[in-house]
Amino acid sequence: MTTGAIIAVIIAICATAAITWFASTAYRTQVYEKKIGSAEEKSKEIIEEATRVAETKKREALLEAKEENMKAKNELEKETRERRAELQRSERRLVNKEESLDKKLDAMERRESNFAAREEKLNKKTQEVEGMLVKQQEELERISGLTSEQAKAYLLKTVEEDVKHDTAKLVRELENQAKEEATKKAREYIVTAIQKCAADHVAETTISVVQLPGDEMKGRIIGREGRNIRTLETLTGVDLIIDDTPEAVILSGFDPMRREVAKIALEKLILDGRIHPARIEEMVEKAQKEVEAMIREEGEAATLEVGVHGIHPELVRLLGKMRFRTSYGQNALKHSIEVAHLSGLLAGEMGLDVRVAKRAGLLHDIGKSLDHDMEGSHVQIGADLCRKYKESPIVINAVESHHGDVEATSLISCIVQAADTISAARPGARRETLEAYTNRLKQLEEITNSYKGVDKSYAIQAGREVRVMVIPEQVSDDDMILMARDISKQIESELEYPGQIKVSVIRESRVIDYAK
Repeated sequence: MTTGAIIAVIIAICATAAITWFASTAYRTQVYEKKIGSAEEKSKEIIEEATRVAETKKREALLEAKEENMKAKNELEKETRERRAELQRSERRLVNKEESLDKKLDAMERRESNFAAREEKLNKKTQEVEGMLVKQQEELERISGLTSEQAKAYLLKTVEEDVKHDTAKLVRELENQAKEEATKKAREYIVTAIQKCAADHVAETTISVVQLPGDEMKGRIIGREGRNIRTLETLTGVDLIIDDTPEAVILSGFDPMRREVAKIALEKLILDGRIHPARIEEMVEKAQKEVEAMIREEGEAATLEVGVHGIHPELVRLLGKMRFRTSYGQNALKHSIEVAHLSGLLAGEMGLDVRVAKRAGLLHDIGKSLDHDMEGSHVQIGADLCRKYKESPIVINAVESHHGDVEATSLISCIVQAADTISAARPGARRETLEAYTNRLKQLEEITNSYKGVDKSYAIQAGREVRVMVIPEQVSDDDMILMARDISKQIESELEYPGQIKVSVIRESRVIDYAK
């Protein structure tokens, strides 16, 4: 193929392609124009339809708005009518109230005028009554022969006697009622406690007896020119009495601890057989150590017997030391143990802390272990010891108040007081000296005889009761009740005694006549 042919073919192809493109373009244009024409018509229809719908909605909205407006207008008019009607009713009520107030004011004015008239009449009558009272008082004074002051004094005296009688009667009734109830309950507690606690009666002694294997031992105890006995007496502070008593040596001394040391030392010397001053000194030293160990054992045994634990070791040692201390013939340690048991039993009956009550009862007389070595009463010494060794405030108060030196602040303190009295006052528990006994009887009679109107007084039942005979003309029944109370208070404040003292005031009236 030639170049010209190729070019002709190419030209033909290009012409064909151009014709084809123009033909397709004209066809697409025609199709698009048809589609555009139909779309414009469709859009016009849609716009017209939307316009119609909008007009319809607009008309409906206008109608609804008009209806709402009419409805609101009607409601407003209705509410306005109701408010107007309410205002009219309120106005009518106010008018009615004004009318009623006017009527009430008129009535009050009329009453005030009536009251003023009555007040005037009342003032006149009051003046008349006052005048009549003055005249009546003058007439009474003239008839009775007494002035107003004298009559007032007489009336006061009469009222005073009546009040005194009523007071004495009330005091007697209240005391009897309280005594009956308290005595009944106290007896139950005390009897229960005493039944559960029993203790030995202890007698006071100032001597100890050491048995000898034979009478020849007496000469060895005395020693050459009495040197052995002098050494033993000097080291122990105890007197040795060697008399005709067969096979016995008597140790005499007021200190039980020293007597115990001397007794142990002498027994050891007798067993050893070698009796000379150096050996005596050695045995006395051993005896002192044994007594010290015994003291600790006695204190520990007392705490175990009572069931009290945690007491300071020094207090335990002082408790053991009370084993060698007596009061009116009663052993101080056994007394403390007995008081501890009684306190625990009473506390149990009353629903209190039994352990604290036992602890307070055991330590209440702890000061007696040092009252011979320190200044002050055993109460103060005991309280100081309990404070020193960190005892509880309840225990300290029980120690301080068991003889009434300070006021009891707890029921446990009162229980310890009662237990101490029970232990000390039971028959045979203590033995007083004759001098102390007679002095107490004398002081009792002196106190009772010091009261006005007392004729005679007698202390009976070993000072447990005092009977007072009064003059009937000077002391009335009411005075007698008050006198018994005053005497009891004075005895409590001025005397020291175990247990309690009964005060009986006796008033006897006798009328004597003779038939002739």
